[in-house]
Amino acid sequence: MKTALIIAIDGPSGAGKSSSSRQLAERLGYRYIDTGALYRVIGLLAWERHISLDDREGLAALCRNLPLRFVSESTGVRVLLGERDITAAIRQPEVSQMASKVSAQPAVRQGLLTLQRQMGQDGGVVLEGRDIGTVVFPDADLKFFLDASPEERGRRRHGELQQQGVTTTLDTTLREMAERDQRDSERAHAPLRRAEDAIVVNTTTLSLDEVVHLLLQHVAAVRKC
Repeated sequence: MKTALIIAIDGPSGAGKSSSSRQLAERLGYRYIDTGALYRVIGLLAWERHISLDDREGLAALCRNLPLRFVSESTGVRVLLGERDITAAIRQPEVSQMASKVSAQPAVRQGLLTLQRQMGQDGGVVLEGRDIGTVVFPDADLKFFLDASPEERGRRRHGELQQQGVTTTLDTTLREMAERDQRDSERAHAPLRRAEDAIVVNTTTLSLDEVVHLLLQHVAAVRKC
């Protein structure tokens, strides 16, 4: 029986990756790593420090010696940069857009690739992102690709923003998500795409519990091998 699996969960924004990944990790007693948060942190820092997307060295410097911690709590996962809690800051719409832009930069992707592999190399981990199963851990024990209809993804994302106190319209959210999807799918380095051996889960009509139950069934099957 296999133990300490490396589980990769990829997919676009609003497909339910974060909630499903967190709950799956909790049910398995695994560590949860939101790799997208890494890019959001770099996006936040670049935005705050006015670092140009053309400044390859400046962006690469942001990725070095990143004092980042994920703290799991009953209410979710807090993201700490040193002693600064940036959980809410990295979810701002402006930062989301910036994160998508910096993630297309080779200097950033290479800078964070090593960090991500170090965080998950010992197994017993659920990593969620956009290129986990294709680039970061192409030999992961189990790969999932979560997706949903654009309308449902936009509705979910709009609801998240409202809960965070962000004022925006559903139309604006849908437009921003479409723009990000296009950038993520068309970028030259590590584009958003499904790994050939990934299990596709369409979450459009599924509840969170149903998604997690389905993922657990696949995990149980792999553990028996």
